[in-house]
Amino acid sequence: MNLVKRNLEYFPSILDEFLKPDWFGGSQNALASVPAVNIRETDAEFVLELAVPGKKKEDFSIEIDRNVLTIASETKTENEQKDTHARYTRREYSYSSFTRSFTLPQTVNADSINASYQDGVLHVQLPKKEEALPKPKRLIEIA
Repeated sequence: MNLVKRNLEYFPSILDEFLKPDWFGGSQNALASVPAVNIRETDAEFVLELAVPGKKKEDFSIEIDRNVLTIASETKTENEQKDTHARYTRREYSYSSFTRSFTLPQTVNADSINASYQDGVLHVQLPKKEEALPKPKRLIEIA
């Protein structure tokens, strides 16, 4: 039996150059990004805070179905640059989307949910039902 040793030293480097993500000056983001979420609870409400900079409020879709709150966003952009002296056109596409779903607790008043977008943070206020709010302490007199 013969052992044959092959020298493949140059092949991986050529392959690596071919498969670089920034080939021809472009860039690819193959990993889908999901925005980070903070969930705060106060006596009167829950507040969801999603970090989604660079978007507009029109980019978001918020819906409730069967006690599940779903927040989604989808944006597409297409830029085209033409040079009158050259015979090429460069197009750069950008597409980003995400969907986050949250099961609402029974204590949330789904009819009074509000949302706002400011400084790159989407705020969703989930008010609690009246019966879920903490009752003030009261003194019971002994008869």
